[in-house]
Amino acid sequence: MNLSTWRVSAGLVALSAIPVVSGTLRIVELAGGPVTMPDKPALLDSPAAVVVHIVSAIPFVLLGALQFSAGVRRRWPRWHRRAGRLLVPLGLTAALSALWMNQFYVEPAGRNELLYVVRLLFGSLMLWSLVLGVRAVRRRDFRAHGAWLTRAYAIGLGAGTQAFTLGIGQGVFGTTDLTTAVFQGLGWAVNLAVAEWAIRRSPARHHPSTRTKEDHDHHIHPVG
Repeated sequence: MNLSTWRVSAGLVALSAIPVVSGTLRIVELAGGPVTMPDKPALLDSPAAVVVHIVSAIPFVLLGALQFSAGVRRRWPRWHRRAGRLLVPLGLTAALSALWMNQFYVEPAGRNELLYVVRLLFGSLMLWSLVLGVRAVRRRDFRAHGAWLTRAYAIGLGAGTQAFTLGIGQGVFGTTDLTTAVFQGLGWAVNLAVAEWAIRRSPARHHPSTRTKEDHDHHIHPVG
């Protein structure tokens, strides 16, 4: 994957700022601080899952962004591998807690059934991508490893893009169950489309079975 400049990581960190700030504000609110986020009664009634989700998602998106930097990989390959071993369980925790909240958190007005399906689809895809990424690295298929974890990262960063797709979409078409589900799903779809473009534009350099340790350290495999 030819994502070798620091600008990629910097852009991802900038996009991560949206979920990082909103997640931090939510944690402050749940800890008894001022209410600055939209009212979510279900979260306040059962905050454990949302705290777990935020605490795992924030380092996942921030540290994950650094895994795209060729400079970091080349100068600190050991850090890159250790960060990957940390980021996979963080991603799994973020995905599982998101699926748990989707299943059990229901707003007083009732469940948005289409949004429920959209979240179930992308949450499951993130979880499965992480599992396939781990399986790939165990068989030393580093290209597949990078591809699957890039997809997982793209989904994990969905909240950053959704701030734009929801804001624009609901501003134009209004706030309804349909627009909320469609434009939240669009945020994930945009991220995955960019991830697929990046994955496919990178030519395979070596067959996985012949890749050396040096190739491993310099090849992009974002979170592992």
